[in-house]
Amino acid sequence: MVSPIKYSVGIDMSKSDFQAVMLLQNNDLSTFVKGSRKFANTATGFDQFEVWISRHKKFDVPVHLTVEATGNYHENLAFYFDSQDFVVNVVLPNKAKKYLQSLGYKSKNDKIDARGLAQMGAEQQLRQWKPFSENIYGLRALTRYCEQLSVHRTMYRNQLSALSQGMYQVASVENSLQELIELTEKQLLGAKQKIEELVKSDKKIWERMEKILPIQGLGVYSLATIIAETNGFELFHNERQLSSYAGYDVVESQSGTKTGKTRISKKGNSHIRRILHLPSLNVVRYGEKKFVDIYERIMSRNTKKKVAYVAIQRKLLALIYTLWKKNEMYISDYERISGNDESKVLFPVGFEKATKKVAS
Repeated sequence: MVSPIKYSVGIDMSKSDFQAVMLLQNNDLSTFVKGSRKFANTATGFDQFEVWISRHKKFDVPVHLTVEATGNYHENLAFYFDSQDFVVNVVLPNKAKKYLQSLGYKSKNDKIDARGLAQMGAEQQLRQWKPFSENIYGLRALTRYCEQLSVHRTMYRNQLSALSQGMYQVASVENSLQELIELTEKQLLGAKQKIEELVKSDKKIWERMEKILPIQGLGVYSLATIIAETNGFELFHNERQLSSYAGYDVVESQSGTKTGKTRISKKGNSHIRRILHLPSLNVVRYGEKKFVDIYERIMSRNTKKKVAYVAIQRKLLALIYTLWKKNEMYISDYERISGNDESKVLFPVGFEKATKKVAS
């Protein structure tokens, strides 16, 4: 006997509004469209959306909302409906894009995207979204602000350097750029101080960070960025999921006798990969043995340093995850596994080969 098991609502978000499509899924996995409508991305629009769902909900089965992570436009809606005890699923854009392509849609508009997201929520077992804590959101805002300040400072420095190498120098422009650099550095220093104050004010966060910071070359700002971008690793159950989220997972291209390039995907959180660049250099420079060993082993077989440093970034991220999850203190000379087995545990088959793509 066919009976309904859940409603799946796909939501295509934009800055000002969102398109919703509601499906009913039965126990034979068949789905039927119950309605579609566009709503304003405001508190009033959320109320109207909730009424619309109630009007179309004829059976006492759960309602799952599936929304694509579009910047931060989706966050207010996700917060609101999570507080109303709806099951909210937030999917990464690249995952949603690949799924929609698999459905064979040739056109693209808001209604088609929402329909595809509804089908995705109905067919797949998606992980339920949970909001960050207030301090984590504050930390994420501050760390991303620091990142933008660093980008602007580099841009101003490059402009000043290029201007100084020109045939004619314009003093007023040089002075203005120098003032912008000094102002940006001042703002960057202030933002980093606020980050340190925020993490120290949260006992749960700071207690764990103190146990990880003994890693030579890893600072408060870098670690805080990783914690902010992963919500304290709340939704990760293993290192493989974390590597995929950060874009360190391996993408292979092989069919029959044809073997294409193997590379890391870079389809993930770019803020994590960016912030791990400098610590990966530092842990080798400061002589952290487990990272130096990896660096020397890879460099003995490769000539490009970036290959080794990408591998170190992945190991450093995995180490931070393990220490945070187990709430353990970092001990530099502690070896949980033998040197012969270390590469098999820390790096899956093909990872070292994949990092060659980064350097090319």
